[in-house]
Amino acid sequence: MTNRFQKDPHFSFATKHIEIAAEALLLNPRHPWIGVSLGILLVSVPVFFEAPLVRVAPGFSVALTGGWVWLSYHLSQKKQTEFIGDLLLGFSLSWLAGAVYWGWFRWEPLWHLPIESLGLPVALWGLYQGWARVGHCFYLGSLLGTAATDLYFYWMELMPYWRRLMAAPPDQAFDIIRMGFAEVQTMEGAIAAATFGLLLLWLAWMSWRSARREDWIFSGTLLGTLLVDSLFVALAQF
Repeated sequence: MTNRFQKDPHFSFATKHIEIAAEALLLNPRHPWIGVSLGILLVSVPVFFEAPLVRVAPGFSVALTGGWVWLSYHLSQKKQTEFIGDLLLGFSLSWLAGAVYWGWFRWEPLWHLPIESLGLPVALWGLYQGWARVGHCFYLGSLLGTAATDLYFYWMELMPYWRRLMAAPPDQAFDIIRMGFAEVQTMEGAIAAATFGLLLLWLAWMSWRSARREDWIFSGTLLGTLLVDSLFVALAQF
């Protein structure tokens, strides 16, 4: 039965085009918008998937890093899947740092950026050696977006709301978010948001225009940060 399908010209045609599409979209992107989209997608995963998971199973979330690294290693050994393997390595660094912070230190915002920076020496060393540049650029872009968001919180003195949010039951979360958002509806808040937002947009645009795939990923992580932050601002309106 399998051999008959494989000999069918329509089956062969469909299989060939599926493989081409998979390579173009995931394994070997040749257009900036594909790389940018992958960056946006992966930078959103820790927010919408890892954060809820780590609240109930922090140890499992940390252990899952080993699975990401194992998958990254095996994919990077083949030329056809080297790109996605390298990308997963950078994702693994972000995942591990996020699991550690959100699992055990989320009540103290001052620890957020230092813990998220745990993978920085690995990323910088990898870029210096020319190893897994795609993944390390993903990690650095994600870290830069995190730093911009945290600095905005410091500037606007929102850290007390962060602490309250982490200690509050889920049904009170949006009330605290709304109270924090009310604090930044000032001229100073608008200037600070515009400053950080325009800086990230400019960096994302310059990276998007590059011919290098690692720069497309970097651009996507910055745009993903802006999209996630904008989503929380929108939710605070309701």
